[in-house]
Amino acid sequence: MRVLIADDHDLLRDTLIAFLGAEEGIELGSAATFDEAVRRVEEDAPYDLVLLDYKMPGMHGLDGLKQALSLKGGQRVALISGQATREIAEEALSLGAAGFVPKTLPAKSLVNAVRFMAMGEQYAPIDFMTAPEKTETHPLVEKLTPRELQVLEGLSQGKSNKEIARDLDLTEPTIKLHMKTLYRKLDVNNRTQAAIIAREEKLF
Repeated sequence: MRVLIADDHDLLRDTLIAFLGAEEGIELGSAATFDEAVRRVEEDAPYDLVLLDYKMPGMHGLDGLKQALSLKGGQRVALISGQATREIAEEALSLGAAGFVPKTLPAKSLVNAVRFMAMGEQYAPIDFMTAPEKTETHPLVEKLTPRELQVLEGLSQGKSNKEIARDLDLTEPTIKLHMKTLYRKLDVNNRTQAAIIAREEKLF
C-alpha cells in the first residue's frame, strides 16, 4: 500500500510518517505543498491514497481536492485538517474524496482510517460529523445581558418605551434604566443611533 502525505507543517507530516511507517505493508511519500504533491503523483509509482492538508500552500481548499481527484493514476484522495468544518468535510465527501481525517484523530484510529480508505472505503469520524456546529457569538451580544438584547430588539423595531415595557412585562422606568446602560455599552447617545448599530451589525 502506497500513501502520499502532503502537509506544510514539518512536525505534523513527520509524525504522520512515523505513525504510518511503523505499520507493516505501508510505503510512504511526502510533500510540503500542493504543487509538490501533484508532481509526486505524476512522477512516482502510483499511490493508493493521497492525504492532502486542507490549508497547505497552493491547495486553495476544495479546488485543490478537485484537481487532485482529476489527476491520472486513479489514486484515492482524502483531506486532513485541523480547521475545516463539518460542512467542508461533507462537501469534500460529496465531491468524491476518499475521506476526511481531523488532525485530532488518535494515532491508532488514523492508521485504521488510512487502511480503510486505501481499500476503497469512504471514511469520516462519526463524532466529528455529528457534533453540533459551534456558532460564532457577535462581540456586541457578549457585551449585553439577555434583557438588554430584548430591549434593543424592541427599540430596533421602532417600539416606544411603553410598548417595550408591555412586551417584556416590565415597568417603563425599568426600560429607561436598561436604555441608559444600552447607550453606554454601545457608545451612542440616543435610540436612533442604537437602532442603526443593531441593524448594521445584523443582531436581529
